[in-house]
Amino acid sequence: MSVRLKLTLSYAGFVMLAGALLLATVWLFLLRYVPDGPIRALGPFVPNQSDLLSAFAPRAAAVWAFLLVFGLVGGWILAGRMLTPLTHITQATRMAANGSLSHRIRLQGPRDEFRELADAFDTMLMRLEAHVTEQQRFAANASHELRTPLAISQTLLDVARNDLNRDTGELLDRLHTVNTRAINLTEALLLLSRADKRSFTRLHVDLSLIAEEATETLLPLAEKRGLTIETSGDVTPTIGSHELLLQMTTNLVHNAIVHNLPEQGTVWVTTSVQPKAVVLTVENTGEKLAPQLVSTLVEPFQRGTKRIRTDHAGVGLGLAIVKSIAQAHDGTLTLTPRPAGGLRVTVRLPAYHPSRSRSGSWPSSFPNRARAASPPSR
Repeated sequence: MSVRLKLTLSYAGFVMLAGALLLATVWLFLLRYVPDGPIRALGPFVPNQSDLLSAFAPRAAAVWAFLLVFGLVGGWILAGRMLTPLTHITQATRMAANGSLSHRIRLQGPRDEFRELADAFDTMLMRLEAHVTEQQRFAANASHELRTPLAISQTLLDVARNDLNRDTGELLDRLHTVNTRAINLTEALLLLSRADKRSFTRLHVDLSLIAEEATETLLPLAEKRGLTIETSGDVTPTIGSHELLLQMTTNLVHNAIVHNLPEQGTVWVTTSVQPKAVVLTVENTGEKLAPQLVSTLVEPFQRGTKRIRTDHAGVGLGLAIVKSIAQAHDGTLTLTPRPAGGLRVTVRLPAYHPSRSRSGSWPSSFPNRARAASPPSR
C-alpha cells in the first residue's frame, strides 16, 4: 500500500473509532435512565430499553457508515495535500538521478518539516552541481595541461626523426624540461588526490618548525630574486601529516616568492596560537589584486597573472593543493588582497595542547628572523 492509502485508512479508522466511542457514550447514557422491560403507567407511552434499541441501532449504523465514507474521502484528500511536498521532492530526486542537478524544489508555504527537508535537498543539489562542475572543469584543465607536454615531446621527436643532422644535445635538454614538467604535474595531481582522500597518518607536529623548514628550503630562490623572507611567531602545535603540512607551507611560501615584486620584495611568514586554533599567515608584496580574482586563485590551474611558463611558474595547482590539505586537516584557507599590493593567505588548523610532562617544555616563541636576498644584508 502507498503512504497515501495508509494515511487515509488511518484517518478513517480514527474517525470511526471516535464515532463509535461517541455513540457508545450516548447509548450508555440512555440506558442509565431508561428501565428494562414493559412500563405500565397512565398517560403517554413511555419507551423502554428494547424500544430505544430498535430505534437507535439503525440510525447509529447509518451514522457509522457515514463516518466511514467521510473518513475515507476526507482522509484521502487530506493525505494528498499533506504528501504534495514529498511528490515534489520525489520528482526532483528522479531528475537529479537522470543527471539534471540544476532543478530546485523551492517549496513554498510555512516552514515545517517538509519545507526544511526541501530546503536541505535544494542545498544538497546546489553543492553537488558546484562540485560536479568543478570536477568537470578540473578534468578538462588537467587533460589540457597533460596534453601540452606530451604534444611538445611528440613534436620534438618528429623533428629529430626528420632531421638526422640536428644537434641531439639541445633536443635532449628540451625533452628533459618538458618531461620534468609532466612529472611535476602528475605528482601534484597525485598529491591533490591523496589530500582529498585524507589517506595519511596524523601525528603531533609544530607548524612553526614546518614554516621554518619551508623557509630555509626556499631561501636560495628568494635570494636569487632579491627578496627578503621574514619569519616570526609562536609555537603552534597541531595534529596532522608532517609531509602534507610541509608541502602546504612550501607551496604558500613558493607562491609568495614567485608572485612578488621584481626586486626589493618581502615575504612574511607568521605563526600564532588562538584558543582553539593555530594560524599560519603568509604575506607578500606584489601587484594589487582584485577581490574577484583572489576568490578564484584556489581553483586548479588558476594563476594570478597571465599563464606564463617560467622555471618557477609551477603547474597551477599550488593553492588548490593548499586548500585540499587544509580541509583534510579540518582547517580553513582564507585569501585576502593586501591594500598595498600582494596577497595575504591565512590557514587555520585545530590546535593541539601537548602534555608538558611527556613531551617536555615547549618554547613559547621563536624570535623574528629576516632572510635577505643580497649577501650584505643577511
